[in-house]
Amino acid sequence: MAKVEVRLPQWGMGMTDGEVVEWHRQVGDHVREGDPLVEIEAAKVTEIVESPVSGTLVQVLFNAGETAEVRDVLAVIETADAD
Repeated sequence: MAKVEVRLPQWGMGMTDGEVVEWHRQVGDHVREGDPLVEIEAAKVTEIVESPVSGTLVQVLFNAGETAEVRDVLAVIETADAD
């Protein structure tokens, strides 16, 4: 199994952080690449962070209402290694 970190992207030049509004998936859920994972509010704009890979969401590091800095790890997804 490989673990992939999902980080808060920087959507604009002045963006330094974002508040977690709502998680669309929970720990233990299977996700597919491109699935919406978490809604983030940054500079009064709401964006969705999508899953970068398919796998199982194994860890969420920020709860709703908490603020993450750009490039902070929001979650960890475990993927099956290619055979």
